[in-house]
Amino acid sequence: MDDRDWLAERFEAHRPHLRAVAYHMLGSGGEADDAVQEAWLRLSRTDPAGLGNLGGWLTTVVARVCLDLLRARGARREEPLDDDLATRPGDGAGAGDAAGPEEQALLAEGVGAALLVVLDTLGPAERLAFVLHDLFAVPFDEVAAVLGRSPAAARQLASRARRRVQGAAPEPGPAADQARQRAVVDAFLAAAREGEFERLLALLDPDVVVRADASRVVRGARAVAEQALAFAGQARFASPALVDGVPGLVVAPQGRPRIVLAFTIRDDRILELEVTSDPGRLAGLDLVLVDG
Repeated sequence: MDDRDWLAERFEAHRPHLRAVAYHMLGSGGEADDAVQEAWLRLSRTDPAGLGNLGGWLTTVVARVCLDLLRARGARREEPLDDDLATRPGDGAGAGDAAGPEEQALLAEGVGAALLVVLDTLGPAERLAFVLHDLFAVPFDEVAAVLGRSPAAARQLASRARRRVQGAAPEPGPAADQARQRAVVDAFLAAAREGEFERLLALLDPDVVVRADASRVVRGARAVAEQALAFAGQARFASPALVDGVPGLVVAPQGRPRIVLAFTIRDDRILELEVTSDPGRLAGLDLVLVDG
């Protein structure tokens, strides 16, 4: 096997993931195929010896290609979704327009056309931040590099997009909204400190999600409540804070932040909890302590 065949084989192993990323970004099977093909062309002109993480490099390339396409599409005011979404698979079009295995899996999970319609309401930067981080667990520092922004800004874009995707109502007045959300976070902290499992359950949305350092994910109220009980030992060092502008907690024994929790709250229940403990990611957070 020569070098080009070896590189093509490596690329094909990543193709399903890359197409899934592109499809979520663009909502079009044909455009997703074009973005993936562009990634292959760029890879074929690059020395693979200098690529430490081929999968990460390819994901970044596809994300940048998609971002450019979204921005150009916005300038042309084109409709992004394929006309054949309702008729897939197999409508007699070319192979690039047929639903691939990853698209069929997405549709089976209920995150096909309906999610794409919602994603189409987002701006290009918001869409990229949400898709890469929330759907494909790309760390915010890598998302920020694609966008050319700070990790804190990338986090804010994803948070704003997440609220849109989840169908949250427009935020009420800042003071009233923050006070209500702060009360939920304070109640969570108190329940965790006191080991009150039922109180924790009452504060959690049934479909609550915890993401730890953008990789580990825990879903469901009972699983999250059990995890919060394990947090009780750390909770005595926790202080209320704003984390990139949203309510959160900072665990800082001896005054040094070790763990940061950022909350997404809807209807007075915790919908999402993002936990950051990686020192590199902690350094990129905008933390403001508030009165407890």
